[in-house]
Formats: sequence, structure tokens, C-alpha cells
Amino acid sequence: MSPVALILMFLVIANLPWLTERMLLVIPLAKHKSVFLRLVELMVLYFVSLIIAIIFESRFSGGEVHPQAWEFFVTTLCLFLVLSVPGVIYRYQWLPMNAKLK
Repeated sequence: MSPVALILMFLVIANLPWLTERMLLVIPLAKHKSVFLRLVELMVLYFVSLIIAIIFESRFSGGEVHPQAWEFFVTTLCLFLVLSVPGVIYRYQWLPMNAKLK
């Protein structure tokens, strides 16, 4: 898998909490998800994306995963948050604007 395809996959994963009312795409909730639940789901999906990246790194490098320091994880978390911005804009700016027009 190319790095571009991996980043596009992470873009989709980062926007999932903002596009659906189900918890982790499986558990239907009685009420709307709060912002806190969406952020918790975003952190869970961040760790899922790290596991996916580790799997692809081990396949690409012949089974060897390079050790990382805390700076790597802070940087990837910030990148993951930036990738989730389109979903946040859709949820909190686009949907209320369309509701006012109707």
C-alpha cells in the first residue's frame, strides 16, 4: 500500500466520529452523540490507525518495526486531528447552516 493510500485511509477513519451517530459504527445510541463521546471515539480510532500503520510498517520493512519516541506520537496525533477537521466542519458548521435554510 502506498503512503498516499494510507493517509487517505486515515482521513476517512478520522472523520468517522463526526459523520455518524453510532458509537464506533456499531452501537446505536438512544440520543445524539455528545462532543465528549465523539472525542473519545476519535482517540480510539487514533489507536486503531496506529495499529494499522504498525502492521503495514512491519510488512514493508520485513517484520521489523522501528521504535518511536513520544514526539512521534504527539506529531501523529496532531496530524490525525487535522485530518478530522473536514468532519468537524461538516457536523458543526455545514449541517446547522442547511437546517436554517429549510
